[in-house]
Amino acid sequence: MAAGQFAAAGVLAGLLALATVASCNTDGDILYKQRLAWEDPNNVLQSWDPTLANPCTWFHVTCNLNNSVVRVDLGKAGISGPLLPDLGALESLQYMELFGNSLNGSIPATLGNLTDLISLDLWDNLLTGPIPTTLGSISTLQYLRLYENNLTGPIPPSFGNLTSLLELKLHRNSLSGSIPASLGNIKSLQFLKLNENMLTGTVPSEVLSLVVVGNLTELNIARNNLDGTERSSGLRVTAVIQDMRTA
Repeated sequence: MAAGQFAAAGVLAGLLALATVASCNTDGDILYKQRLAWEDPNNVLQSWDPTLANPCTWFHVTCNLNNSVVRVDLGKAGISGPLLPDLGALESLQYMELFGNSLNGSIPATLGNLTDLISLDLWDNLLTGPIPTTLGSISTLQYLRLYENNLTGPIPPSFGNLTSLLELKLHRNSLSGSIPASLGNIKSLQFLKLNENMLTGTVPSEVLSLVVVGNLTELNIARNNLDGTERSSGLRVTAVIQDMRTA
């Protein structure tokens, strides 16, 4: 009986080990597929070798103790091309740092599946299309910086679910529509930069209330098509930057 239990335990351990290896290989397969979709004139991805057991020895990739990818650091790497939907299957990813490149195309909706993500930095690229509403389901997200792209459409109201968010920076795009009142749910928010878009309407009172009940230190809404805004007198705010009110 004891021998049988020992054998069963051994089989279970083997299956768990195989599952870990399979997960690591999956992460490597995803990143290698993404590498093939990118132009890499500086050869920064040269170490991304699919024949290795896992991607944990690749440059610009960090893994956890289970050999699952938790960081991709390719800021200002000179890469260009699209973001593949497959990236949404990097189950343990916490930091996606792809800023300052020439990435084009749309932001995949599948990135909303990255339920451990802390930082999504896609700023200063050539991304187009709408911001996926699915990003509002990443409850762990603290930094969402998509500024200086060519993004269009509305700010997703689902962003009001990002109650751990510290920075929401969407400035210098071509976003339209109104500022969602749901952003007032983000009591943790410190920086809200929406300037240089095509937003209309007024700043919701729910958002302005973050001055009193939240941690907001900068609200920048200048250079939009807003009908009029009101300046808060709360001392907690370092700067409220807006256009001059029209009569």
